[in-house]
Order: sequence, then C-alpha cells, then structure tokens
Amino acid sequence: MLSTVTAPVLQSVRVPTTDVDLVFGLGSGAVGAFVSTLIVGAILVAIAPDYVERIMDAVREDPLTSFLYGLLAIVLVVVLIVALVITIVGILLVPILGLVVGLVWAVGAAIAFLAIADRLVDHRDGWFVPLLVAAAINGGLTLTGIGGLVSFAVGAAGFGAILSDRFG
Repeated sequence: MLSTVTAPVLQSVRVPTTDVDLVFGLGSGAVGAFVSTLIVGAILVAIAPDYVERIMDAVREDPLTSFLYGLLAIVLVVVLIVALVITIVGILLVPILGLVVGLVWAVGAAIAFLAIADRLVDHRDGWFVPLLVAAAINGGLTLTGIGGLVSFAVGAAGFGAILSDRFG
C-alpha cells in the first residue's frame, strides 16, 4: 500500500544535474596546490632560508598552538571582512586585506609543508628534494578531496606560526 502512494511522488522528483567535472576540479586544485607550494617554497628558501628554518622549527615544536593561532586568526579575518563590507567604505579595503592574508597563508602553508617534508627527507643536501616532497604532499592531499581538510590544517599551522613569530 505504501509503495503505491510513494511511487508517484518519487518518480516526480528530479535530481538536478550540473556541468561540474569533479575530476577536473580536484585535479586542477591539486596542481595549483603543488605549483604554489613549489614556487612559494623555492622563493622563500632562496631569499630567506633562516626565516624558513625558524618558522619550520616553530611549527614542529608546537603544531597545536600554531594551528589554533592560525584558525583563530582566519576566523577573525572573516569577521573583519564582514565588518568592512557592512561599513560600505571598508569594501575598498577588502581586496587588499584578502591579498595580504592570502600571501601570508601561502607562505605559511609552504613552510609548514616544508617542515613535514624535512622530517621525511632532510634538507642538508639542499632544498630541492624537500621542496618537491612538500609540494607533492600538498598536491596529493588536495587531490583526495577530503585531504583538503588536512591541507587546510597544515596551512593554518603555518599561518599561525608566522603570525605568532611576527606578533607573538
């Protein structure tokens, strides 16, 4: 009896379709994560290797505090962006704030992934292999989809370590 009542209802339900290609979306995100980690990391170790090692040490010594500091900071940034948008005049500052936060996040994430890669392959023989391993870890995590959450957590730890080092 129940099937005769629900069958017409279920037949009339249409599942929406999208033109989004999941494989392309994950693949391009993984490539972007790999390339950004590789490029940002290479620039950092070429320009400021001592700074990179100092932040790597901070991430390795206290990853939970770095993560919580980064997570709190990103929440505060979101609140600040909403407040700036509400003020209308502050809308002009949102792109600048977004750019600065995005750059600091990219630097922090690259350094945090370098800290992980340095545990796996030491950088005493140079930074090339650790850079590739760090980029591969970030890209691989992003490729899995759910690994993006882990990638976010690592990025938050790096972001927090930079902010803690700067404003500490």
